[in-house]
Amino acid sequence: MKKYKLGMVAAEFNFDITSMMIERARSEAEFLDVEISRTIMVPGVFDMPLAVKKLLESRDIDAVITLGAVIEGETDHDDVVISHASRKIADLALEFNKPVAFGVTGPGMTRLQAIDRIEKGREAVDVAVKMLKRLSA
Repeated sequence: MKKYKLGMVAAEFNFDITSMMIERARSEAEFLDVEISRTIMVPGVFDMPLAVKKLLESRDIDAVITLGAVIEGETDHDDVVISHASRKIADLALEFNKPVAFGVTGPGMTRLQAIDRIEKGREAVDVAVKMLKRLSA
């Protein structure tokens, strides 16, 4: 069986949280015997689509995972960021016919809620691998 190669796009914003998500993703990839062969760190979740596109263009990347935490602020900025990023990321998966697992948490969550959701890193790898297996069947 082919060993899947994943790309990872992770946000530097709220890095205390996303770094834990990255650790979970790497551990799960090792457990599932898949490789996270390329990682692109971006400033924030809003910046993810371009990096996702760059990875999807690569022939040696089978799927992409995205990791980030969009924490509620004093304005609706978190809603705007996550809705625009998630829509464009979903569009890219369809455009390139490759799975993109959305491991971004938020909007409307506190820092404590974000910490409680660091397992999204592991779950994003699981989703990417499940999609790869189901689409190749």
